[in-house]
Amino acid sequence: MAETMHVAASGEDLRAAARLLGVGPAALAPELLDPGARLLVGNGAAAHLRRRWTDEGTTEAVVVHRSTHVTGRAGLLAVAAAWGCSQVRDAGTGRVVEVVAPPADAPLTERFAHLAALAATRVEVAVALARDTGRDVRKDDGSWSMAADEAAHDAAAGTLAPLGVPVLSEERPDPDVPDGEPWIVLDPLDGTGNFRAGLPPWAFSAGLVHRGRPVAGLVVDLSSGRRWAGTVDTGAQRDGVPARVREGSTVVAPSGRTVRVPATAHRVRVTGCTAVDLCLVADGSASAWHDLDRSGTHVHDVAGGLAVLAAAGGVALTDDGALLHLRPDTEELIRFVAAASEQGARDLTAAVLA
Repeated sequence: MAETMHVAASGEDLRAAARLLGVGPAALAPELLDPGARLLVGNGAAAHLRRRWTDEGTTEAVVVHRSTHVTGRAGLLAVAAAWGCSQVRDAGTGRVVEVVAPPADAPLTERFAHLAALAATRVEVAVALARDTGRDVRKDDGSWSMAADEAAHDAAAGTLAPLGVPVLSEERPDPDVPDGEPWIVLDPLDGTGNFRAGLPPWAFSAGLVHRGRPVAGLVVDLSSGRRWAGTVDTGAQRDGVPARVREGSTVVAPSGRTVRVPATAHRVRVTGCTAVDLCLVADGSASAWHDLDRSGTHVHDVAGGLAVLAAAGGVALTDDGALLHLRPDTEELIRFVAAASEQGARDLTAAVLA
């Protein structure tokens, strides 16, 4: 029988899982909203998973309740991999199944997605261990360089190194990238100001770029555990559930002294974390984002979120209306609009620059 288990995302899914697990829907309803839980249903089976740290400091997906033996099913293993887990454990039987990496001949986007998820997990540990170590310093531009930034970079770059692809990062000088070759760009800890203040969100962001196009990305809100991922081949997901852009009247904007938005914007959100901002456009929570009224944004701030946005059907246009083309240069400032549609991006540009 074909593998059809999927992450529950609707009331219908919830009720089906509750019937199969023999519990009331109210007992499972909170799990739909918890980034540390997954409820899988389909193929006549259901499973309730929780993400947990092992004594060795790795993560595993624990099957805390199931309707039948599902631990080795491909759909469940895929959820564990996207969660950055190294294994799946059945809490009832103690059975452990390792999460296997894609083969060496798998598409680069697939191998990147697997390792980026693991990198985010290792960054979680590195950032927590580096907090309050007293090694935080101010940079020349007045922003903070945190011990957590360095620790996050080392954890992420080391995990992604087996791909053999140049890795750019806010924390290191740019390596040479041959013309036409793919490259990875990291923001190991986006929203450093938020992190230092203890004000969510702050995030890990990684993007795979080929010929100027973001083709795969992962953004993890480290303050909550929420994950957005996307590739050109598989589409976008938020916490394992398919995500799509949506037209609307909510705009997210970068933090600053002023924010310019069109009159059509009924709500404005400022999170202080650009990677998360772009993912809010990708999953339909907001209709657009822009930095047209300021000096610009760096590629490491946006590549991961732009990959998720593209996979969700969104677009990014520069201030002169061209499709955004990313370059392997972490010093360059870029100004653009991210929106659910090209027309929406053009309308927002015209309103802001009027």
